[in-house]
Amino acid sequence: MLALVQRHRWFFLAFTVAGLALRAFFAAKFPQVTPDSLLYADLAKNWLAHGIYGQTDPTGIIPAYVRLPGYPAFLAAVFAIFGRDNFRAVLTLQVLIDMATCIILADTARRILKTDRAAQAAFALTAVCPFLANYSGAVLTETLEIFFTSLAIALACAGVETLRSKSIPARAIWMGCGASIGAATLLRPDGGILAAAIGGYVGILFLLRRRRAELVALLTLTLTVCACLVPWTLRNLRTFHRFQPLAPRYANTDEDFVPHGFNRWTKTWMADYVSTEELYWAEPGEEMDFDKLPERAFDSQQQFDATQQVFDDYNAHHEIDPDLDSRFAALAQERIHRSPLRYYVRLPLLRIADMWLRPRTELLPADPRWWEFDDVRSWSAVAVGFGVINLFYLAAALLGFARRALQHTGLLLLFMLLRTLFLGSLENPEPRYTLECYPVVILAAAASLKKRA
Repeated sequence: MLALVQRHRWFFLAFTVAGLALRAFFAAKFPQVTPDSLLYADLAKNWLAHGIYGQTDPTGIIPAYVRLPGYPAFLAAVFAIFGRDNFRAVLTLQVLIDMATCIILADTARRILKTDRAAQAAFALTAVCPFLANYSGAVLTETLEIFFTSLAIALACAGVETLRSKSIPARAIWMGCGASIGAATLLRPDGGILAAAIGGYVGILFLLRRRRAELVALLTLTLTVCACLVPWTLRNLRTFHRFQPLAPRYANTDEDFVPHGFNRWTKTWMADYVSTEELYWAEPGEEMDFDKLPERAFDSQQQFDATQQVFDDYNAHHEIDPDLDSRFAALAQERIHRSPLRYYVRLPLLRIADMWLRPRTELLPADPRWWEFDDVRSWSAVAVGFGVINLFYLAAALLGFARRALQHTGLLLLFMLLRTLFLGSLENPEPRYTLECYPVVILAAAASLKKRA
């Protein structure tokens, strides 16, 4: 990679400057410190100051397991060096980490596409990608998650190459891949999809070839991933007397009431991010606007009236109790019984399409209902522009896969397939959930720009 940079130093210098400028722009103009950011920071500061991984409560510091320790550990390290609540330092480091992702993807493209041009294309596409740059300006897990996802994919591709030429796999490579997956999983529980994809691919190779090398690689990978999760799991066993290797699906404690009926009901009609922002996030504590429900949320006038009554009862207290949740569950069951195909197939596909195709402006002031063009003209233009850029990346990736120039296509597609199917099962479609697939999108797009042999 160093030789590649030396051969094309002006190209890499230009796109490094462009990438840094783009990320600095988002970090300076649109920094994001969200409620999730403050929760991560609270965990980090309590861990740093008191040695307790817990949340601040009126009664003191309460040990917690609702968030994995990866991002709070990163914040704790930054706060220890640069000062408490120094979010500017956090964003600066994330900008640099995101630029490191550019290098990783360029090197991966060089390895699996075998040309300088492919590596240059991957570097440029990563450096100027506004979606990755935007999240480097947010105190959230995405930038680190994408970095470790890229690193895991790079090491997996290198590891698979060694399996072709050696009877004994390069254990250091597979340990590094497992450690990268472990780091991604300690940031977000869905990082475990990497383990399923890479481990599943190596497992398939073992079943096809029946060689010791694939088996050793699979065991090394699995044991390393598990080893990364052992300290967190043992801590939860000791502190809470429960087996909790990841974080709960709804980031809840045993004492928290989870409105499963409400969540299931939303999955009977939820198809887009707009509904997530306008309705799903309103619960609990805020008014839910019944008029924001789309027509697909009702199958009959009777169901319309029943849903409206449930909304009125919720808005009287802004909280879902077990009784109200059971009424949402009854509505959900009725709708699923009426059309199971809609619940299990059509709506998941619509949520998947929305997450992949909508303009990725959720961190910007642009109106989420961008297609209505009721926003400030400049922000409507930004939404359309981001949508076009997203379509360009996806179209280039499809062309790259179609050209069959990529090595390890099965591995890359398996990861994208498993992650996409998982996202379709969620009730709250958010475009950021597909960003972890963007390293693969960029590698495939680089293949579309590779000169034909």
